[in-house]
Amino acid sequence: MVARDRVVGRKPSAQPESENASLIDIPDGHLIDRALRRVPERRRVLASPPRGSATTAVDGDAGLPYFGRGLHYLRWGPAEMMDRYRRYGPVSLNSSLGIDRVLVCGPDAIDEVLGRRRRDFGQGWNYFIGPFFGRGLLLLEFEEHMFHRRIMQQAFTRDRLEAHLAALTPVAREAVGRWVSRGETHRTVKLYPTIKELTLEIAGETFMAVDVGAQRRMLLNAFLDCTHAALSIIRHPVPGGHWRAGLHGRKVLEDYFTAMLPQKRRAESLDFFSGLCHARTEDGAEFSDADVVNHMIFLIMAAHDTTTTTATAVAYYLGRHRQWQQRVRAEVSAIDHETGGAAPTIADLDRMHDLDLVIKESLRLVPPVPGLVRRAVRDTEIAGRYIPAGTPCDLAYSVNHLLPELWTRPERFDPERFAEHRREDKSHRLAWLPFGAGAHKCIGMHFGTFEVKTLIAALVRAYEWSIPEGYRMPWGFSTIPFPRDGAPVDLRRL
Repeated sequence: MVARDRVVGRKPSAQPESENASLIDIPDGHLIDRALRRVPERRRVLASPPRGSATTAVDGDAGLPYFGRGLHYLRWGPAEMMDRYRRYGPVSLNSSLGIDRVLVCGPDAIDEVLGRRRRDFGQGWNYFIGPFFGRGLLLLEFEEHMFHRRIMQQAFTRDRLEAHLAALTPVAREAVGRWVSRGETHRTVKLYPTIKELTLEIAGETFMAVDVGAQRRMLLNAFLDCTHAALSIIRHPVPGGHWRAGLHGRKVLEDYFTAMLPQKRRAESLDFFSGLCHARTEDGAEFSDADVVNHMIFLIMAAHDTTTTTATAVAYYLGRHRQWQQRVRAEVSAIDHETGGAAPTIADLDRMHDLDLVIKESLRLVPPVPGLVRRAVRDTEIAGRYIPAGTPCDLAYSVNHLLPELWTRPERFDPERFAEHRREDKSHRLAWLPFGAGAHKCIGMHFGTFEVKTLIAALVRAYEWSIPEGYRMPWGFSTIPFPRDGAPVDLRRL
């Protein structure tokens, strides 16, 4: 079944009481929201098309001097992009931090970049994360990207994923079980930072096969410094600034992984680090030491940050929709009964159909990376708009996730929309793409889904929880969404 509303450009029907209204419509309940709403429009053209071109110029609101619309996005996230799509169409000016960018929204326009004209666009992440996660797979392009991806795929075989899963399950169950001490019946836990600590611990176990131990805090701080630096307004290493802290964090991570390399090169094991060290293609291609370090830093950042946001969103929606929490708990309990409580296999996780529906719907509403970044490598066009060579392009695919022409009542939490009898995600090839699309589609998407399933299974096995009716998750938006209040939840031990 395809969503019933098919009027392109129609404003979504988010109701004020909807738990997801702020993801679709710009709020005005806070002083900050009202102040940003009052910023006057500064209509401007990106660049005039060449003489004789059939294209038209990209235009839009340039926003505040230097900041552009950046502050609006940090506050409103997808609602800001939805508003731009409604006002200016699928291609518009998107200035921020003194740079003119292009915002691309809607499935057809994004399909031009990722599909029909994909050779016209290289990756555009260097500006944001290059100094801290440089040479990671996401930051490579064209033939070099495919070469590295071909080698890296050897570290993501089913045997390795099964081994990671076997190591992951006891770590997750033990850690989650400690969130409420044995002498307590319930406790308020801030899910986001708590899950973040756990995912880094899991990364140590499954990515490196080491006990991170006392170095956990050092590594977590290094990763946090790098991710915060990517959003820094002051992009110079001034004392006390995020940029300087990020560069130091990068050095800490490089030193840590470089010191471990000789040991991982000597003996092969089933962890990702060893997999990268020993991966070979059929023609003998392999990674250099520098390649391994670069990919490890990027993979762990991508894995633990995105997993943290996704698991937090899933737990939030399960708390608000108790009937789904009960369905997921029953599903997990049934599999536990069959397996005697053993660590689930990939086949067991694949049978968690209700949990799979909840994860997909949570990814639709709160994708952990809500957009893709590309850069025009030559003069080109998108939807008939002229794009000069070198222009950064922000592909706001989270807009696709919220369009009423693709989804029935997109403001609602409705996991059944992904069930076989509906499959609204098939309304367009790019209706749902939280893992990206094309050549850069997330290489770790299966492992990431298995990890979220394992964490949520451990949570529903140990606790029950609910979200107060009036509470709405105060999402903040950067490269990765995060709850501004840490997502406090009252967990009650079962």
